[in-house]
Amino acid sequence: AALALDNGLARTPPMGWLHWERFLCGTDCAADPRRCVSEQLFMEMADRMAAEGWRDAGYEFICIDDCWMAPTRDKQGRLQADPKRFPGGIRKLADYVHSKGLKLGIYSDVGNKTCAGFPGSYDHYDLDAQTFASWGVDLLKFDGCNSDSLELLAEGYKRMSLALNRTGRSIVYSCEWPFYLRPVQQPNYTEIKQYCNHWRNFYDVYDSWSSIKSILDWTALHQDTIVKIAGPGGWNDPDMALFVCLSQLVIGNFGLSWDQSVTQMAMWAIMAAPLFMSNDLRHISPEAKCLLQNKEVIAINQDPLGKQGYQLLKDKNFQLWERPLSGRAYAVAVLNHQEIGGPQKFTLSLTFLGNGLACNPACSVRQVLPASRDWGVYSWISSLSVEVNPTGTVLLKV
Repeated sequence: AALALDNGLARTPPMGWLHWERFLCGTDCAADPRRCVSEQLFMEMADRMAAEGWRDAGYEFICIDDCWMAPTRDKQGRLQADPKRFPGGIRKLADYVHSKGLKLGIYSDVGNKTCAGFPGSYDHYDLDAQTFASWGVDLLKFDGCNSDSLELLAEGYKRMSLALNRTGRSIVYSCEWPFYLRPVQQPNYTEIKQYCNHWRNFYDVYDSWSSIKSILDWTALHQDTIVKIAGPGGWNDPDMALFVCLSQLVIGNFGLSWDQSVTQMAMWAIMAAPLFMSNDLRHISPEAKCLLQNKEVIAINQDPLGKQGYQLLKDKNFQLWERPLSGRAYAVAVLNHQEIGGPQKFTLSLTFLGNGLACNPACSVRQVLPASRDWGVYSWISSLSVEVNPTGTVLLKV
């Protein structure tokens, strides 16, 4: 069982684009073709990712979420795409995505139906895995709706992991397993990592500050359980959307201020989270694009040491987080939770970082976000004074 996953994938947190949150379950292409979950949407996003620097920045997956399917399976019992919205089928779309130097992700569910009511994979795990492989799929997001029991839920996640391996195709396996367990029992993360490449722990991320804040609070509360299990091949997913996707990163949408977008990007990097944007790349501001493609932040997220960051302390309205990096470096985030007023100063002693080792006997400090600049060299006994905007974050590399 310890080798059940054994696919050699996700050595760093996966990165890409996902339609959920921004486009939800839009299926009426006649009324709103630009926001419809369709072949056209994914091809247009693939074009943007290849031409506008996203692929080169590391965002390699184009991921289809729920609502891509026809209402029923075909006569051979196989899943099929909605013929009106995906007239060429998933194989044609995968070929197009691959021609752009990108990879295709798809969605299914461990239960009888998906969360939106389309056919689920229960009792079809091997057939569906073979179908996905034959289409050229590179990632499967496997949801957990409509499973009759926790036993069937666990069995389904394990069986799909084994079925994906049996296809012989390299398919990243994204699970929702612990999220559906948590209301009833504590997840066994050691077991989950044996079967999944990354796994979601908490509710869907929304394009709002309250959602981002609740994810960070939950992560800090449970860090003693979840941080130690993360590493190459298996990652905690605070949900995949960054809105500047995520995960998702939600950066570039409507609900976050600039400082809150900076916070999401910085903290998803600290948490070694999968980075999946959920936004409209056809309409994104230059500022949001620059933030999402920030090479220094992405390098922290993708650091090969593969250790997840953690909260060191809370002090009034401030949180201090650190993440060990390769080369004896650390990423350090100072987050200001206060939602009113102006910028506030936070002072920390460098002896506090890395169990006293980060700056012993000296270290260089570079600010990565909200703007990059060198702060110089500091001794072990020095203090740093950081000014942080309300709901904003200053991200440092020490």
